[in-house]
Amino acid sequence: MKDKSKITREGLDEFRDAAPGSGARPISGIFQEIVSHLTEIVRSEIRLARTEIRQDVAQVSKASIFLVVSAVFSICGLGFILLSVVYALEKSMPAWTAALIVGIGAGLIAGICLWVGRNKMRLISLTPGKTIQSLQENVTWLKKQTK
Repeated sequence: MKDKSKITREGLDEFRDAAPGSGARPISGIFQEIVSHLTEIVRSEIRLARTEIRQDVAQVSKASIFLVVSAVFSICGLGFILLSVVYALEKSMPAWTAALIVGIGAGLIAGICLWVGRNKMRLISLTPGKTIQSLQENVTWLKKQTK
């Protein structure tokens, strides 16, 4: 045990930057370690957010592709089908009535397709939930560490 009267100015310098009760670990080293860990946490959170957003965008693009392909085929193929239905109905009723009936039927089918596509789009969430949860956990951890 050192005698308090024998502690010199140089001897105080070795304790000035050390945390009490932690051996010889300097406070500046602890702060540097905290900053480096926080930097790594932020970087990994950014990587996680990017990954989640890429996955969400991929899901939206897949759903959009189905909607576009559906629309293109509906327009091309349905045009010919509707024309043939109009010609078939024209033999038993006036042409305008046949065209009206076919147009109403096509409108109903288009409405159903639109409803299904919108429902599929609503199921997709673009919020990065895992990133938000991870950030909340990191904030909670940091609060516990700084108490």
